[in-house]
Amino acid sequence: MERKIPQHIAIIMDGNGRWAKAQGLPRTAGHKKGADTIRTIAIECNRLGVSVLTLYAFSTENWKRPQDEVDYLCKLPKLFFKRYIRELNERNIRVCFIGELERFPQETQKVISDAVSITAGNSGLTLNIAINYGSQREIVLAAQAYASDVLAKGELLPLDEERFSSYLMTAAYPPVDLLIRTSGELRISNFLLWQIAYAELIFTPVAWPDFDERALAECLEEYHRRDRRFGGISE
Repeated sequence: MERKIPQHIAIIMDGNGRWAKAQGLPRTAGHKKGADTIRTIAIECNRLGVSVLTLYAFSTENWKRPQDEVDYLCKLPKLFFKRYIRELNERNIRVCFIGELERFPQETQKVISDAVSITAGNSGLTLNIAINYGSQREIVLAAQAYASDVLAKGELLPLDEERFSSYLMTAAYPPVDLLIRTSGELRISNFLLWQIAYAELIFTPVAWPDFDERALAECLEEYHRRDRRFGGISE
């Protein structure tokens, strides 16, 4: 049977803090190691022919964490792109983001926007980073945008799933085929609630800093075994 590669993989990158604690290290060390894993998995997805890889880097709820950890997470994009943007660009990977970037420090915003600009012409994997992102917030913003269009046109616009999807931050991307959450937690955590309507969900016990090409291959093997019916029945 032909092995189909998911067009769009989304990953909840969980377990950085627990990984660090198990190593006797501060939580920030887990986030640093987790950033290196982003590079590894992005390159592997690009090699495999995945179209979009969406990574949950910072949620709208993560602001509740200890201030020193939040401060480090705000600095992490600069550390990551300073180290890896040249390689990502050379490998034809395009960097994009979803979320409300405005809340981050100006320096962080510039680093991310520069990465987007540098790689804008690339045609390989789209590395889509969800930062200050929450799915419920995204859906509310989409509803507000639709309402604004109705007011501007002065008439009710037909609304179906396709039109509503066009107002989401992921409008340019296909629906999620495979959602992976690392570190054994069995939650969606307000991530891409609309986009994963018919995604296959895999929860792996592997912590994100230890999630490597082999762990990804095991998830893809499980995905291949799934019978995706989209509400119908198998032939």
